[in-house]
Amino acid sequence: MADLRVSDPNLKPIAEKIAAGEWLSHADGLALYASRDIHGIGRLANFVRESLHGDKTFYNRNRHINYTNVCALSCKFCSFYRKRGEEGAYEMPLEQVIETAVRAQQNGATEVHIVGGLHPWLKFDYYLDMLRGIRSACPTLHVKAFTAIEIVHFTRIARMSIREVLENLRDAGLGSMPGGGAEIFDDRVHDEVFKGKVRANKWFEVHSTAHEIGVPSNATMLYGHVETPSERITHLIKLRELQAESLLRMGLDADRPMTHYEPQTTNHKHACFNCMIPLSFIPEDSELGHLPGPTGLIDLKTLAIARLMLNNISHIKAFWIMQGIGLSQLAQSFGCDDLDGTVVWYDITKRAGQGTHQELSINDLERLIRESGHTPTERDTLYRPLTQLQPALS
Repeated sequence: MADLRVSDPNLKPIAEKIAAGEWLSHADGLALYASRDIHGIGRLANFVRESLHGDKTFYNRNRHINYTNVCALSCKFCSFYRKRGEEGAYEMPLEQVIETAVRAQQNGATEVHIVGGLHPWLKFDYYLDMLRGIRSACPTLHVKAFTAIEIVHFTRIARMSIREVLENLRDAGLGSMPGGGAEIFDDRVHDEVFKGKVRANKWFEVHSTAHEIGVPSNATMLYGHVETPSERITHLIKLRELQAESLLRMGLDADRPMTHYEPQTTNHKHACFNCMIPLSFIPEDSELGHLPGPTGLIDLKTLAIARLMLNNISHIKAFWIMQGIGLSQLAQSFGCDDLDGTVVWYDITKRAGQGTHQELSINDLERLIRESGHTPTERDTLYRPLTQLQPALS
């Protein structure tokens, strides 16, 4: 029997909507954030998670590559960016990027995840040659690369439209896109924290266009800085609306997610969001270092609420680097069904005491998933299971 018990009477109408498979409203999202019934919220989110994925928790063998930290922007929340010539600034030659991808595949990776700063002087050919070089050296390795913010930057340096840039990247070897750069879709937050970055309409145009030309993508939300719960809920609803458009374009039900990408049974000329990743703000070493960052309860609530609000996006990920390993394990019972992967190198955000080498082995990932009471399921980038493993320990 489904466990939809809640102790907060304000959550009972929401539980009824969830049982009926209905979309939650903005007011429902605010009621979830206002409630102190964290266990009830977790049960609701876990009901949706298990309805979609049972006890499976997904992971993959991936390798992150940050090709440069030189960036034209100076976002207040970012501790990653450097200006050219500043101590710690770097830019990788193409040979290094390609060699890193080759080593990753030799070590078992099925995906490289490539993002970087908005480098003012690198030409568009650098990015095309990067993709072509990886495809030539590693033809079976999936390349997930370039945030929407990078894509808009490429339109400026290449003097092309968003569609032209994406088509050129796709034809050079781009397999999918990450969801970074979304932050919070709100003008107030934008102007206070990342004023130089493109606004929400451009992020949506990039991802909508990517879906139109058959490039799947992820979505994110950076929470726990200056935004309000209401702004978080608005952000999630906007993602849900774009996903509905993309699913309809694929000939699918706008209200129901794909459990994994099946080009043989869908309109594979188009694509949609694979996954949503709520990202916990880490204030260390940023201009917002005076802020406390989100608490564990806010992390759990936000992950669970993302699952409840986004009933047409199949996967919700607790990224173990951002939420921490322990909370990411717990989140698998609060609506999440993915931990991310091996990662190896991550320079975008680092908690106090962490360096750029941030890695979990396959044995580590499987152990953590089993400890959480779930079945480890290795996947590819598009969430097709790669192995059949033993069931979770009771």
